[in-house]
Amino acid sequence: MLEDLGNSKSEKFDAPDAPEQRPLGRALHPSSAKETSRNDSSRIDPSWFEASRVDHPAVERLPGIAPLSQSEATIDRINREMIQLFALVGEGVAGATDSLLSGDRETARILADSDEMIDMLYREIETLTQSQLVDGSSGLEEMRYLVAVLRMLPELERSGDLAQHVASRAVRGLGTEMSHRARGLVERMGELCSEMWRLTADAYADRSAEHADEVEDLDDDLDHLHVILTAEIASGSMSLPVTIESALVARFYERFGDHAVNLTRRIAALVAPPVPPAEH
Repeated sequence: MLEDLGNSKSEKFDAPDAPEQRPLGRALHPSSAKETSRNDSSRIDPSWFEASRVDHPAVERLPGIAPLSQSEATIDRINREMIQLFALVGEGVAGATDSLLSGDRETARILADSDEMIDMLYREIETLTQSQLVDGSSGLEEMRYLVAVLRMLPELERSGDLAQHVASRAVRGLGTEMSHRARGLVERMGELCSEMWRLTADAYADRSAEHADEVEDLDDDLDHLHVILTAEIASGSMSLPVTIESALVARFYERFGDHAVNLTRRIAALVAPPVPPAEH
């Protein structure tokens, strides 16, 4: 059983033959496109994130309907940038895993430097959200959304940091120094993290709590792999410096899974009916 976990290979996801029917005005999330590999960092076209490529809300495209108010336009911008942030973090962890295992130090260096882009986007969304809350022009549902965004942002930012930490180890060539079994376990942990993040990003884009239980189940699998990898690291099969760095990498993936779980819980709380205030 342990051998199967350590040596499992990457799976592929095929898109359905017919395009999925999406709600009017909602942009198609990059993770729903056909993937060549969970750890292929090149599968998303950066041009997807151009504002002109994202559908504007339906009210702007129907004749006779008033355009978005300033408040609605700001919230729409926050939503689009949140989707971009989810995608950047997901691509970061997938690309970092691939670079670590393939020994591609140049790609790993680019990924490690790209964390600055995530931080910039994080600060921009945070500023927009806080300003919109202070403005006071948002309705109750909009305010619930804005508060949820502020609660999710730290999870996204920390997840980006974890992907950057893995990439920085790839720059140092850690993957080539790890034992064969440890490499297999890291590969599987990276696959699980990518799958968890895909489900979490889809949950946000679709405003759905559908995948919450599945993400938690995958996190349990990730925790189990973390225990197995820790045992492999403690077996003495690698040099002391490699052992220390490998233990840190194992911890990075385990924490990444925890952040995905926390985000799906935040999303589930957002889409759930609001709890009425208690009567005194």
